[in-house]
Amino acid sequence: MSDDINYQRLNADNFTGNSLDDFVRHQTVTECWRKINNEWKLVPNVYEENWSQVQCREIADDVVHRINIDQTGFGAFDGKRIIGFATVSHRIFGAAVRYVQLVCFQISEEYRRQGIGRKLFSMACEEARRLGADKLYISAHSSKESQAAYRALGCSFAEEINEKLAAEEPFDVQMEYRL
Repeated sequence: MSDDINYQRLNADNFTGNSLDDFVRHQTVTECWRKINNEWKLVPNVYEENWSQVQCREIADDVVHRINIDQTGFGAFDGKRIIGFATVSHRIFGAAVRYVQLVCFQISEEYRRQGIGRKLFSMACEEARRLGADKLYISAHSSKESQAAYRALGCSFAEEINEKLAAEEPFDVQMEYRL
């Protein structure tokens, strides 16, 4: 690991369909937050999440496609290797609040808990403000660890739920961050 991590806006020069080939999306989950009788409870839910190289390439291809159309992406690089990335949708939504979605937010496993996510999150927030949003909307993984990370960044439960996003990932926790 290098001390000279640099942060860049993603573009065709620094991000391709193979950029995530060395990315480690691994998470061991033991507990997840679930809404039970209208109350959030931490429940046992043991599994492991890993992205295969095929999944990494599908996600990279989607990011490449989207940053040319309707999203802005930011990357953390150790040398030329991408070790974290975040993408923000350009589409503003919401009835009472002007939201933009934090679409992707990932840090390669061996680089977590080093402040990289905090910096990328800050860059995503700056972009959301530039787009005219009041809040960043996050359909967040429900694991205990992911929720703790979002809470540490200052995120809270979304006041207004995007039903389409909630239906796409029914176990996610719908969250927001006031810009």
